[in-house]
Amino acid sequence: MPQTVLLAEDDRAIRHALERALTLEGYRVTAVADGVEALAQAHRTPPDVLVLDVMMPGIDGLQVCRVLRAEGDRTPILMLTALVETADRIAGLDAGADDYVLKPFDVEEVFARLRALLRRTGAVNSVAVPAPEAPRQQLPERYLEAAGLKMDPQARRAWRDGRELELTRTEFELLELLVRNSGIVLDHSTIYDRIWGYDFGPGSKNLAVYVGYLRRKLDEPGAPQLIHTVRGVGYVLRED
Repeated sequence: MPQTVLLAEDDRAIRHALERALTLEGYRVTAVADGVEALAQAHRTPPDVLVLDVMMPGIDGLQVCRVLRAEGDRTPILMLTALVETADRIAGLDAGADDYVLKPFDVEEVFARLRALLRRTGAVNSVAVPAPEAPRQQLPERYLEAAGLKMDPQARRAWRDGRELELTRTEFELLELLVRNSGIVLDHSTIYDRIWGYDFGPGSKNLAVYVGYLRRKLDEPGAPQLIHTVRGVGYVLRED
């Protein structure tokens, strides 16, 4: 079965061009012109992934994202935006978006980011045959712990010193990667490959934005910083 995409874009030319490109790529696309239609369609027929323009009349893409997340909908969301400031990107992440593409964009980049989002949620090349259960003795330990952090990957919950953290899907996966490799410096390419499944190149600010936003949620007054930047290399989790 082809993956389903709900596309919300108020610019008719962009909407039609992207709808056609996605259809030719093999997706089943429902295209709408505003946030109101996007919410109605998402409630009526939940898609595998949403592609939302940030700036739309009435209910914009950020509001659509907030509403869906408030309802507990964890469908991956890719934002399309002409806003290039870091604060604007953070606003999208805060609303619950998983990734973003800056306008004007190359359609191949949109395809790559959609593949990465769907791969992370298990929607790519999924089959109906259930996987066999692993023997109980092979199951991993439920909790991960490092540097005062505790994570439950199965329940997708995380705490710092007993305080639960409210994390988006991407933030959780990034933190889990750092916790599993506590004390090890992970380079940018490795993190991009493990989290997004695609290296966006040396000019991308995507990782830096997510690390900055994750730090805001982790750091506490008087407590040591946990995520450290290794200039020119990448990031490491450790409690100094």
